[in-house]
Amino acid sequence: MAAYVAGLNEKPFRAKQLMQWIHQRGVSDINDMSDLAKSFRATLLDKVEVLSLPVIKDEHATDGTRKWLLDVGAGNAVESVFIPEDDRGTLCISSQAGCAVNCRFCSTGRQGFSRNLTSGEIIGQLWFAEHLLRNDPEAIRRIEKYPTPGWEHTGRVISNVVMMGMGEPLLNYDNVVSALRLMLDDRAYGLSRRRVTVSTSGVVPMIDRLAQDCPVALAVSLHAPNDALRDQLVPLNQKYPLRELLDACERYLPFAPRDFLTFEYCMLDGVNDSDIQAKELVRLLRNIKCKINLIPFNPFPESGLKRSSAQRVNAFAGILLDAGMVATVRKTRGDDIAAACGQLAGDVVDRTRVRERDIHSAEIEIAEVESDVQPNEQPIEWLKKLT
Repeated sequence: MAAYVAGLNEKPFRAKQLMQWIHQRGVSDINDMSDLAKSFRATLLDKVEVLSLPVIKDEHATDGTRKWLLDVGAGNAVESVFIPEDDRGTLCISSQAGCAVNCRFCSTGRQGFSRNLTSGEIIGQLWFAEHLLRNDPEAIRRIEKYPTPGWEHTGRVISNVVMMGMGEPLLNYDNVVSALRLMLDDRAYGLSRRRVTVSTSGVVPMIDRLAQDCPVALAVSLHAPNDALRDQLVPLNQKYPLRELLDACERYLPFAPRDFLTFEYCMLDGVNDSDIQAKELVRLLRNIKCKINLIPFNPFPESGLKRSSAQRVNAFAGILLDAGMVATVRKTRGDDIAAACGQLAGDVVDRTRVRERDIHSAEIEIAEVESDVQPNEQPIEWLKKLT
C-alpha cells in the first residue's frame, strides 16, 4: 500500500488512512473516505476499485454457524465459514479454488485443483465477513454478552482466523503470507499472531519459510501415526514423510506465538482409531510440545469412510491423556449446512474428474513446491492495485 501511494506522489500517511478506511471501517466507496484530499480521491477513483467477492450462497446453521459460497470468477467458487462461540468469533477461510493434495477424508480434495487465490481474494473473505457481521443482530448480541478479553472495545466480530478452508495454504505461499500480514497489521485488522492459524498437510520447505517470514499459530494435518497409513490418507506424505515433517515442526516451535503446535487427527472408523494406533501416536509425538485435536469425520459418499463412534473417540483420547499428552475432541459445527471440517466442497465443480480416480493409484502432482503457481483463469481482483 505504501509503495502504491508513493507511486502516486502522495505522502506516506495517506497509505495509513486508506488502509483504515478499507480494512477497519469497511468502506468501499472512495467518495465516502472523507479525510482524504479531494485530489487524492479523484486520482483513486480514476485508477482503482474496492470490490467485494460476489456471494452465491449465504447459509445459516441451527448452531449459529454461517457459511458463504463466494464467486472468484471463471466458474470457480470458494467457501468461508463463521463459527461463533462464547469467547470468540472464528472465521475459516480458503486459500485455493480446489486442492491438489487430495486427502482421502476431505471432500474439498475430491473436486481437484483449479487455481491459487490472490492475496486480495484471501483477505477479501475476512473483509466481507467482518463488515457484514457487524450489522448482524445475533453477532452483535454475542459480542455484548461474551466480550473477548482485549477485543470488546474494537467493535469487531471476528477475533480469530483459521486458514482451514479450501486448499493447502502453503502451496499458495506468497499470496497467503501477504494476506496474513494484513490480518496482523494494526492499520488493518490488528489480529494477534496467537489468533491466526495456518493449517498445513505438511509442506516442509514452506513451514521453514513461514517461521522466518510470518510465524503465526501452526496446525498440522497429521491423521496417521505412521508413514504407511499416512501415505494413503495424505498423499503429500509420499513427498515429505513423517520424520521430515516432525523435524520441520520442531524447527518451527521457537518461532511459534504459542509454546506448542497443534496436530489434527481425523477419526476414521477402523482406519486410524485403534488403541494400538493411539499408543503409536504417543510414541511419535511425545517429545514435541503439542496439542492433539481429534476431529470427528464428516462422511461424504465418495470417501468410502465412516466416522469413529463417540465411544471409540473417547477411548482413543483417554490413551493420549493417560500418557500425559494434551488432547481435545473438536466439537462439530455447521453440519446441517455442510460447513464442518472436510465438507467445504459445496457447489464447486469437479474440475479434474478426481471422483473417477482410485485413491490408491492417484498421482498427486506437487512437484518442487512453488509458491507462485499461475492461475489458469483470470481471477476477480478484490482490491485492484491496493493490496
